[in-house]
Amino acid sequence: MTVQDRDRRSHRMLAGLLADSHLMPLERLPAKVAEHAEPAGLAHVTIYLADLQRRVLRNLAEEGADECRQRNHSSELRIEGTVPGRAFQYGRLLPAASACPGKCRWWAPLLGGSERLGLLRVTTDADDRRTREDVQALADAVALIVTVKRDYSDAYARTVRTESMNVAAEMQWRLLPPRSYSDGRVVISAALEPAYRVGGDAFDYALDGPLVHLSIFDAMGHDTAAGLTASLAMGASRNARRRKAGLVETTEEIEEVLVEQFEGTRYATGVVARLDTGTGLFEWVNRGHHPPILIRGGRWVAELACAPGDPMGLGLGVAPQVCREQLEPGDRLVLYTDGIPEARTVTGGEFGLTGFLDFLIRHHADRLPLPETLCRLMRRVSDHQVGEFQDDATVLFCAWLGCSPDDTERAAAVAGVPLPQSAAHADLPAVRGIGGELPGPADVMAPDRRS
Repeated sequence: MTVQDRDRRSHRMLAGLLADSHLMPLERLPAKVAEHAEPAGLAHVTIYLADLQRRVLRNLAEEGADECRQRNHSSELRIEGTVPGRAFQYGRLLPAASACPGKCRWWAPLLGGSERLGLLRVTTDADDRRTREDVQALADAVALIVTVKRDYSDAYARTVRTESMNVAAEMQWRLLPPRSYSDGRVVISAALEPAYRVGGDAFDYALDGPLVHLSIFDAMGHDTAAGLTASLAMGASRNARRRKAGLVETTEEIEEVLVEQFEGTRYATGVVARLDTGTGLFEWVNRGHHPPILIRGGRWVAELACAPGDPMGLGLGVAPQVCREQLEPGDRLVLYTDGIPEARTVTGGEFGLTGFLDFLIRHHADRLPLPETLCRLMRRVSDHQVGEFQDDATVLFCAWLGCSPDDTERAAAVAGVPLPQSAAHADLPAVRGIGGELPGPADVMAPDRRS
């Protein structure tokens, strides 16, 4: 087959799938992907979506597929300690074991921006750079379609949930931004637990030209009212921010909304902040919350001291103030709620701020992608509590890399996102990190022993 023939075949695959996606429910995506991919030489395509806690990858079942065909595709894959899990964790196209002689099978990450959505499993006849390019291009198109359609698809919600969810969590997940964002200036990543029973924690971020807005809230209580309090705080913050209100004014408007709604019986602590990526100036207002943490050079850590105002919603009239810190390229900011350092064992031993910071620094040194560091952090906190979160635990990371959104090489490494064409134009080296090298084709590896 000539290069021109392959170009036409690949173009028809992508153009046809994207054209069909405009009038297609998410449940039809597996069938449509198969329809357009097979003529391009990409066969047996299976879509896997990661669950909310990033522990398993679940098959997005093809609508109307017969039982025999479904049995040939695993309904659920473990992430930790497997090759598909590594492809997901590191955002890398990786070879998989193939049961068909003369065929190649691939695991391709589904990335919505830098948010890790899941994987494609694809079988091909060839193993060359152009084939890898086609596999990754198909994965990118599928990820784009999933990102567009997931917000109004109950099929998506059921697929990514492994247990039932309370009403407060239902509200929070609907309002939260994606858990990861990256460009050449910043990498942002967040995690929130307990995923299915969260009460009053929330995080938010947004970009406005060179400014990056960050906020975290911890509402009183662990019930539906706590979820409503956090949702109101986040909504009021966004409303004020989009009218270009200052940081102090933003927290005062949150206060007004909560006082009006709850008459001083409910409150939220929080940090509302902004980072100027052009200068590295970080400004924030602390309303009765834990101070932000600064990590520099992967070693030096400081809590950013700032006289806090009162929690929002009590109407105590304690005037907040704007605090400032000059960052250096490569600095990482950490906002968190008390459910992380105050996590306790059954005998009462706290995870502690020192344990929290030690974990972050150690895993920074291992050069893990930032989203994967947070996944491992939440697993460690969960293990510390013997699997049960006694309080909401939320963490929001922001790594400032520099002032240019187009200088993306470093951001790709921090976020675990392949640079454009990197999957197609490079050989497939072993992935290094926690657990050592990835071997060649094998679907299952020994689990990592180090947390």
